[in-house]
Amino acid sequence: MPRLLSGLLACALLALSALAANAERVLRLDEVAVGELDPAKASDYADSILMFNVYDTLVLPRQGGPGHTPHLAESWVGSGTEYTFTLRSDVSFQSGNPMTAEDVKFSFDRMVSIGQGLSFLFGNVESVDALDTYTVRFNLSEPYAPFVSALVRLPIVDKQLVMNNLGDGEGEMGDWGSEYLSQNGAGTGAYIVKSHNPQDETVMVKFDGYFLGVNERAPDTVRLRYGLEAATVRTLIAQGEHDISSQWLPPEVKKALAADGNQLLTEGGTGSFYFKMNTMKEPLDDVNCRLAISSAFDYESVLKLIAITDEISEGTAATGAITAGMFGAKPTSQALSRDVEAAKAHLAQCRHDPSTFSVEISWIAEVPLEERLALLLQANLAEVGISSTIRKVPWAAFAGMVENPDNTPNISQIFVTAVTGDPDTLLYGMYHSSKAGTWQSPEHLSDAQVDMLLDAGRAGETDGERESAYSALNDRLLTIAPSIYGFDSQAVFVARPGISVPALSDPNMAFGLDTMGFAFRLMEIE
Repeated sequence: MPRLLSGLLACALLALSALAANAERVLRLDEVAVGELDPAKASDYADSILMFNVYDTLVLPRQGGPGHTPHLAESWVGSGTEYTFTLRSDVSFQSGNPMTAEDVKFSFDRMVSIGQGLSFLFGNVESVDALDTYTVRFNLSEPYAPFVSALVRLPIVDKQLVMNNLGDGEGEMGDWGSEYLSQNGAGTGAYIVKSHNPQDETVMVKFDGYFLGVNERAPDTVRLRYGLEAATVRTLIAQGEHDISSQWLPPEVKKALAADGNQLLTEGGTGSFYFKMNTMKEPLDDVNCRLAISSAFDYESVLKLIAITDEISEGTAATGAITAGMFGAKPTSQALSRDVEAAKAHLAQCRHDPSTFSVEISWIAEVPLEERLALLLQANLAEVGISSTIRKVPWAAFAGMVENPDNTPNISQIFVTAVTGDPDTLLYGMYHSSKAGTWQSPEHLSDAQVDMLLDAGRAGETDGERESAYSALNDRLLTIAPSIYGFDSQAVFVARPGISVPALSDPNMAFGLDTMGFAFRLMEIE
């Protein structure tokens, strides 16, 4: 009898082991709505998570170091105004269609024709030629130093699938498949879109035909939820019903969850936090008023507000307009600091009388930390004689209202990152006059010298030329103060035990590009 019981117990354990091995691995995480699925329109964090998992690009940032490595491309040659890429011949789209040079050309033509998202990165690409099945050439109108890095933002779409799903619109291409791609994927990526609601949740499942293969312990299903309240996320993680938080949880919530045994994952080095001042509307159309506000801000106290533990913080001291480590950045020894006397002196020279105005400070409703930062700035301004009001604005509403300077708050709060890892994509979309009026550029800045230096940074043929251009740009931006440069940001996420994300926990595996750490194929779930 004991032998029989022992045998039954062994069989039961083997059965449980098999069930565990075959159990579906589900990853649950959250982000701010709206989740834009069309890769030609992707620009913010949630969009990018979708893009980098459903689609692939010709190159990827090198893990653990600078530069880029081939991805859909096998290799490339070129510089100046011509780049030629040899594509892999073993890549298939999720539809089963083979990926070819025609798909690369189509993806470029589609992105620039739609003209949204990060299409401005390719403004100096005159044309793309499919030379043969697996060779594609990009023809530039002028040298563009960050061109290869920009290609991490050109996701390759399935031409045949999109052509089969064109919607109504002007011209032969109609809507370029925009309606279809707003709900469906058409990529080569490691994850297939199963369902998508941009305000609620996107569900993705593993693509078994992925050309690089997918880690066996990677999530089988991913549920990316949008717009969860901080209290809800905290409760779900504590109950084991949520796996990775967004970076927008308040610092004390992250600290409490870490104290309960959860992990803190980090991603940083490519962006900063800005208080953006509307330069086209009184009273901040006056440079002295802007300088008064930037001088009055308490840069030291903001770092205390964003600390999570003694070792981990959501940022480091800003030294200027450009994040530390990039071309043109000032040394960390030159951290910005508060100067109340300078603030009062600048205010005395402002042509607007502070007794006659009140500035509006907005904060994004889905980012609770920003309310505290708004309150800090409000207190700082009161000390130098500037009154202010604070306004809570949902992200979707903010993105629309800033298109018109008359509707844009006097001061907005935004995290901005270099979407390719190059300073061009940190700064051009914020400060070039041709890009005014997006969520990145509520300053509505129009400054000829800034435009010239931004263009010089793009065209510089050597690192020295680019360093010189961006250094001068940094000085100019500090002089005209379109923004308060709050701090260099580091994203911090809470993850439950049992989730392994090497790209967010091991510097030797980090990509150096925001959201790339959320490549689900590289994660593991116990």
